[in-house]
Amino acid sequence: MEQQHLTYKEMTDFGCFYTPQKFIDKLIDMIKLNINDYDKYIYLDSSCGYGAFLKSLYPYKTIGCDIDKKAIEIAKKIYPNSEYYVLNTLNNFTRKSIHLEENDKLIIIGNPPYNDTTSKVKNDIKKASPCVIDNDIKTRDLGISFLLSYNKLKPDYVAVLHPLSYMIKKANFELLNPFYNNYRLIDHCIINSQEFNMTSRTKGFPIIIALYKRCSNGLKYSDVLDMNFKTIDNKTFNLRHDYIRNYISKYPSRYKRYKNGDILFFTMRDINALNRSRTFIEDFTDNSIIIEKEKFAYYCYVDIFKDYINQLPYYYGNCDVFINNAEFTVIKDIFITRSIEKHPWLKQKISYKTDNRYELIDKYFQKLFNV
Repeated sequence: MEQQHLTYKEMTDFGCFYTPQKFIDKLIDMIKLNINDYDKYIYLDSSCGYGAFLKSLYPYKTIGCDIDKKAIEIAKKIYPNSEYYVLNTLNNFTRKSIHLEENDKLIIIGNPPYNDTTSKVKNDIKKASPCVIDNDIKTRDLGISFLLSYNKLKPDYVAVLHPLSYMIKKANFELLNPFYNNYRLIDHCIINSQEFNMTSRTKGFPIIIALYKRCSNGLKYSDVLDMNFKTIDNKTFNLRHDYIRNYISKYPSRYKRYKNGDILFFTMRDINALNRSRTFIEDFTDNSIIIEKEKFAYYCYVDIFKDYINQLPYYYGNCDVFINNAEFTVIKDIFITRSIEKHPWLKQKISYKTDNRYELIDKYFQKLFNV
């Protein structure tokens, strides 16, 4: 059921994107495939919205919580067979809050809100903190806080949707160490964020439908780097690439001071952010990277990589720009020539050897992207 009562700003603040039924069904299929006694568990959705996950789990015991009183009222009408609580489950929330015992067999299920307050996307209408959050789970992203809150409840399994960036971006993974230290991924598939209404139509990002099992050895970041991810349409991909971060700075340095004549580049985050942002810039700002001239070719590489982003599938959207450095080094003068052609004012700042065999760039990216 589509969200009906929140404004667009409220949806953005709380990260509310209601889940298509086909993805709910996929997650429940994973549970039934991997957990033999799945009918013996209590199912909790601590951000249940209209209760779609709970309704799909009939006739098992289900509990729904949400900070949104109106959503709970609607959920009770749609699916009255569940227990419901109007609660902020990120603040002083325990098993006792919903009358569960510590030894009750529990599976947490759902699609928790995600809202990165540091992201440039929609930051003009976001609140810095949309609700009160316990200090030990408070982060820049609601979804990360929800995963940390699950760990405190110690469920046997966690079956949820969340951005793949929570797992593949090392900074996010480290924020989630308390969760990943105790939970291991046992089944998954990757879907496109564009399948959700009111999300970006221009470029999707990967969301993982994930089934985690509580265990002592948990998940390590090295496991993620070695993992073969599978999409819902049976494609596979991995993170075994060489990345541009190994060669250049992606963020401004606090130690460098701008001088007239410096070449500037806009801050980089991931591939989707590059698709939205600028590359070479003329005016110095807080987001300016001051380029070391011996690394100029690598920034040209990023500049030209941006022109080929639309050839990449959505599931690479949260990855860093990748590179085959050995092959790039051979043709780097072509990248420099093409980049300066795009930004003619760079001619005054750098000397270069002209090489306009641009068809070699096309061939390079065809091979890199496996197109």
